[in-house]
Amino acid sequence: MLPRSTDPFPDAVAAFVSLAWLGMLLGVSFFATPVKFQAPSLELKVALEIGRVTFDIFSKIEWGLAALLAIATFFPRAPRAEMVFTAVAVLVVSIQTFWLLPVLDMRVEAVISGEPLPPSMHHGAYAVLEAVKAVALVAVGLVALFRLGWRDRPENVAGSQ
Repeated sequence: MLPRSTDPFPDAVAAFVSLAWLGMLLGVSFFATPVKFQAPSLELKVALEIGRVTFDIFSKIEWGLAALLAIATFFPRAPRAEMVFTAVAVLVVSIQTFWLLPVLDMRVEAVISGEPLPPSMHHGAYAVLEAVKAVALVAVGLVALFRLGWRDRPENVAGSQ
């Protein structure tokens, strides 16, 4: 079995990517999206179209961030917790991209074209997965930051005694 990496660079990358991704996620999903539906002059059809375009572009950005995070976590053999939380974030992006976003896009198209739709659980599922992804990203960032801090403790620095 290969030993875990002791190089700090992958942990620095994992911390940066996970926390930058978390900031984007919070801004897009937890702030901008709900706020736009509170604007009284913004019609529902326009708000839905903006949301569809936003989440389509953000999904592509998330795949790039997921790839960077996976490379920083799996190839240098990060701790198991970091790998599990990274895998959770990537799995959530996969579920959202390949199942939920296409379903939600079809629902948006139907609303825009004036079709009445019964309520569905898809938006709620998407929101729950966003929360799961946020927790996973916080966890990856914290594990990576703790590893970076642990390396700098005097008893872990070679030749300190």
